[in-house]
Amino acid sequence: MSWMDFTLGDFQDALASSDPTPGGGTAAAVALGQASALTKMVVGLTVGKEKWHSGWSDAEAASEIVESIYLRAGQLAQLDSDAFDEVMSAFRMSKSTDEEISIRRNSIRMATLKAAEIPFETVQLGMKLLSCLRGLAERGNANAVSDVGVAALLASAAVKGALFNVEINLQSLPEEMGVEMRNQIKNMRQSCSEVSREIMHAVHNRIAG
Repeated sequence: MSWMDFTLGDFQDALASSDPTPGGGTAAAVALGQASALTKMVVGLTVGKEKWHSGWSDAEAASEIVESIYLRAGQLAQLDSDAFDEVMSAFRMSKSTDEEISIRRNSIRMATLKAAEIPFETVQLGMKLLSCLRGLAERGNANAVSDVGVAALLASAAVKGALFNVEINLQSLPEEMGVEMRNQIKNMRQSCSEVSREIMHAVHNRIAG
């Protein structure tokens, strides 16, 4: 059963439990899903509404981006938990002989790399979602501009939270593994902060009139 099949209350209880999953990576993916859901709502409240005609193109562009993110975020929430379970399974492998030790070590590394790659996808999709929110904040339905702000905050939390999970997994791997991710972490975190700040500025300005 996927986390997406849980009620909100049951998921929060699972998150609050002492079980290792769901954890922060799953929570980050769920935050991304909520951000995309709010974005879908604002798109629907903008497109086709004559009063907000100037924001139609922004909303239509956002619609093309958000639909796939909306669906994928729920999958990533489950995949993140599954990846952690795979790492734990690898640690439980037999290590009685040199060959078993080698196989176990390689299995742990590959499972850990996967456990970094999944939240990295959350990061990438979060950045993609953030890229379409400033236009919605500036020209979308003004009555929903606060929802754009919340979507941006959730997307930013998804990005920065998932980056923690990427880093902690890469930290235990040899430097030659996950090189592409290692090279992008700093820039992604900085870019997320900058884009989020711009969206917040646009939201505040729109609310202030």
